[in-house]
Amino acid sequence: MEFLVASAIGILTSGGIYLMLRLRTFPVILGISLLTYAVNVFLFASGRLTTGAPPILRDGIETYADPLPQALVLTAIVISFGMTAVVVMIGLGAFLGSDDDHVDDQPEAETNTAAVKDAPEARS
Repeated sequence: MEFLVASAIGILTSGGIYLMLRLRTFPVILGISLLTYAVNVFLFASGRLTTGAPPILRDGIETYADPLPQALVLTAIVISFGMTAVVVMIGLGAFLGSDDDHVDDQPEAETNTAAVKDAPEARS
């Protein structure tokens, strides 16, 4: 069971990193989401994977599910949802402002050289 969960965390993390290294906005947003899912599964698995155990300790019960990782995952889900909404709005604003969804635009040096070549003073 632990190997399956660790493999799922590794696949989610590697897929998220791969998508974050793309040069388009949408794959970067999906990569960030995959990384947050990987962190959520890691936090949830850190509280020992138990099946059929009650969430609270009562009389006569020796094993129980730890509620702290569950609370951390719930908080992380809310934070990641808000973060994803902010990143989507920033990406949408950048797309509407430049009609392009590239994450990495032209470097500053190339932009300045093109502006100098097109200037009227440079032509004379």
